[in-house]
Amino acid sequence: MTMDWFPGIREACNHWRDAPMLQQNLEALEQTLDQNNDACIDCAKTMVEVVCRVIVESFHTPLTPLKPVQETPSLSDWLSAAVRALKLGDIRDEKFKKLVSSHHKLAGALNDLRNQAGPASHGKDPYLERLAIHHRRSAVLAADAIVAFLHKAYLDAQLDPSSSREPWARFADDNALIDAHVGLMVETDDEGLTSLRFMLPGGDVLSLSIEVSRLLYELDRVAYVEALNAARGILIPAEEPPTEEEGE
Repeated sequence: MTMDWFPGIREACNHWRDAPMLQQNLEALEQTLDQNNDACIDCAKTMVEVVCRVIVESFHTPLTPLKPVQETPSLSDWLSAAVRALKLGDIRDEKFKKLVSSHHKLAGALNDLRNQAGPASHGKDPYLERLAIHHRRSAVLAADAIVAFLHKAYLDAQLDPSSSREPWARFADDNALIDAHVGLMVETDDEGLTSLRFMLPGGDVLSLSIEVSRLLYELDRVAYVEALNAARGILIPAEEPPTEEEGE
């Protein structure tokens, strides 16, 4: 079997490489595919669900709840929540709506196949015949199509920087706008606490108090260690040369 069956899944997993459960599911999908194990169908279905959950978590807030309300949400519930989070249903183009609907149908078919033949999630008849290779391939291809569709839409979506887990670089345009119009000053009070003062357009000042050690630790560990070594050098007095009497 070839790993080229799920390039969209691999791309999404590489994007969210800090999500441990997603990475673990990718490993399981790769292993079961390599072993010609029908459990790859379970992994394919789970991969779609986990990606949906990542997307929903990225947009869910108490003011705009998006998580399914069912006690045990189905794959369809999570896919619907992801579509709402990405606002794919707001696009009025009828052809695009049919495309979204086709992915719902694809997810439903994948879920049905997993319920019927996936050996890892439910106990099956021990004498049930294994699926053919094209069945496993179809399941993985279906999952890859859904994940790729959602991931591409996610990359085009406008994220909320106050709750997003995306790295700083994801907000390149916003970062450039801030860098161009917001100044920075550093002040230290009588107790030695450092304050960063951000000079906002219009004259307002946004103040952020933070310890120098915390700032270095969070932003640059190498610089933190270098500063620590320099500070330790102050605490160790230089050894004074012996006097003439001591030398005698």
